[in-house]
Amino acid sequence: MESSLRKTVFMMAFSLLILAACGEQTAQQQEQSAEQTEVEVGSDQIAVGILHSLSGTMAMSETSVRDAELLAIEEINEAGGVLGKELVPIIEDGASEPNIFAERATKLLQQDEVAVIFGGWTSASRKAMLPVVEENNGLLFYPVQYEGMEASPNIFYAGAAPNQQIVPAVEWLLENRGTEFFLLGSDYVFPRLANAIIKAQLESHGATLVDEQYTPLGHTDYNTIISRIRESEPTVIFNTLNGDSNVAFFKQLADAGITADDVTVMSVSVAEEEIRGIGADVLAGHLASWNYFQTTDTPENDTFVTAYIKSFGDDRVTGDPIEAGYLMVHLWAQAVEAAGTTDIEAVREAASTIEFSAPGGLVKVDGDNQHLYKTVRIGEVQADGQFEEVWNSGEPVKPDPFLEDYEWAEGISSAAAGN
Repeated sequence: MESSLRKTVFMMAFSLLILAACGEQTAQQQEQSAEQTEVEVGSDQIAVGILHSLSGTMAMSETSVRDAELLAIEEINEAGGVLGKELVPIIEDGASEPNIFAERATKLLQQDEVAVIFGGWTSASRKAMLPVVEENNGLLFYPVQYEGMEASPNIFYAGAAPNQQIVPAVEWLLENRGTEFFLLGSDYVFPRLANAIIKAQLESHGATLVDEQYTPLGHTDYNTIISRIRESEPTVIFNTLNGDSNVAFFKQLADAGITADDVTVMSVSVAEEEIRGIGADVLAGHLASWNYFQTTDTPENDTFVTAYIKSFGDDRVTGDPIEAGYLMVHLWAQAVEAAGTTDIEAVREAASTIEFSAPGGLVKVDGDNQHLYKTVRIGEVQADGQFEEVWNSGEPVKPDPFLEDYEWAEGISSAAAGN
């Protein structure tokens, strides 16, 4: 699938890919990687923004989401485009820095006049873009699970709300793995608020919090924390680390002789792409909670995985945020077709009626909060780097970003608003 569009896009992003492949970036490299791209868009084309970290600590995770969005754009263009017009992606690098995400989002909306932005991973990046899209009446489709407690008319949330990932994961762990929890996360909004949810949930079940630790994004020395894990002897480590830190933590945990037979690690930001970077031999037996795995058994997923690997290489894998990036481009395109325009208000109204048979199963937009109904899945890492599904919700779960249906969560949303 070597279309002229893809050739143009990859030439435009070549320097960013080189930087992303080099691992950690110097300040000068990050500045270079975030240089603005210039793309001419004709009257028979629609400009769309793609804004992900192609350098810095989050590049390992976000570059593959970018690729999935490009695949969806190519499929849409091959089918005739949107409203008869070709989609032209304008790619920007958030460089794993929230302030750069805000700058690039502003550029995409004000200078490039894109109809929509597909992008972000960390909640810090999303929250940096939120005021930009609201002030410019832009539209952001966000592909990653998050901590909830948010609903913006200018954002569609294609990843899991907490009741579609975190809450059911804790319920399953309490029933199947133990009641002594060690909470470990990166030090920013998602892990801290996710852990506030988990602590309230544990208290409601009479479970035990043995320790709670945070490290900066990009942190690589976990020996002290592993010593604390040994001392506290948890039955479960609930892991909300993001980016390169997962590589360091799991490798050092394995080097310390602690395996999945000793303690269950449940992750919510480790998917198939991260397993490639960490090593299946290191992660085997540990768990993750998502809405999609590459092994999810649907006809749509067979088609998606085949197309993704054909486009980007036999060594590539799919995963939950990758699938969400792919499906949200198709959702937006369907909403624009239904609305007959790229006008934000019309697209928002049309989207509330849209259903899409995604690789992970049927999804639909909840018109009340612009999150998606999604099936919840828990998987165990296998020696081949894939997940074996050990539990699923059986049907798509209605998103509840403010956890209004949980008595034990009362006060969390108001506390979050004060942060």
